[in-house]
Amino acid sequence: MAELRVNIGSLSLKNPVMTASGTFGYGLEFQDLVPLDALGGIIVKGTTLKPREGNDYPRMAETASGMLNCVGLQNKGVDYFCEHIYPQIKDIDTNMIVNVSGSSPEDYAECAARIDALERIPAIELNISCPNVKDGGMAFGVTCQGAASVVKAVRARYHKTLIVKLSPNVTDIADIARAVEAEGADSVSLINTLMGMAIDIERRRSLLSIGTGGLSGPAVKPVALRMVWQVAKAVRIPVIGLGGICTAEDAIAFFMAGATAIEIGTANFLDPTVSVKVRDGINTWLDQHGCQSVCDIVGCIA
Repeated sequence: MAELRVNIGSLSLKNPVMTASGTFGYGLEFQDLVPLDALGGIIVKGTTLKPREGNDYPRMAETASGMLNCVGLQNKGVDYFCEHIYPQIKDIDTNMIVNVSGSSPEDYAECAARIDALERIPAIELNISCPNVKDGGMAFGVTCQGAASVVKAVRARYHKTLIVKLSPNVTDIADIARAVEAEGADSVSLINTLMGMAIDIERRRSLLSIGTGGLSGPAVKPVALRMVWQVAKAVRIPVIGLGGICTAEDAIAFFMAGATAIEIGTANFLDPTVSVKVRDGINTWLDQHGCQSVCDIVGCIA
């Protein structure tokens, strides 16, 4: 068997397959279907400093080769996570990573600091696609200054592996990646969802309660691959690729574009066991092509 172990900064993954935030719950919801310890990591649903109700329904819509969502980070807040969820997931034998969201750098930093105290959570993933309430609602992740401000605030109070999830809704994603690397990010993951819309032409209104939502699934893979390739050439820190990955072949393409590891998101809704199938498929492909390690193909596309 090929060597599947990879490192994201100081974080060691037994294999490069993780599940994306918001598509796999806290992992517990899938434990009767998937051997959770077979995964390199599980990125749990978005967590904020205070509880959030999320957006009104409808907040999901199927599209050609993908889906739109505007769930709105519904969660019970970081204190509930620490008191009730953490005790249930801390002994799962894989990297349990918390996706952190906020509405100000201070919110992000405080939420991260509380998670920093949890011994069995080795990393967080910052969702910087959130709107900055102090700046007219513009997402932190769409400007270098906004992205850097969040990472700087969090880095001052968080001492473990820090992954920053980048928004694709930008002019130059490589510039954003360099900005967060400069402020201490250990890794970047990309892409988050692309902004999109679907319309019910009979009712003459959007299929989503707030009009627009995030597009994910196979439809976004070409964009995700291009952005991973660009970012991997622009930064020295490891890149985690996601966006439309459904098969081992999809994952292989992301490795070749420069990703050290990958996340599987929307495909979990179609097949709850897809992450393990992708892991096994990566190993088979590497064996068939005479590769000793997954690292042999990372970034091989010029």
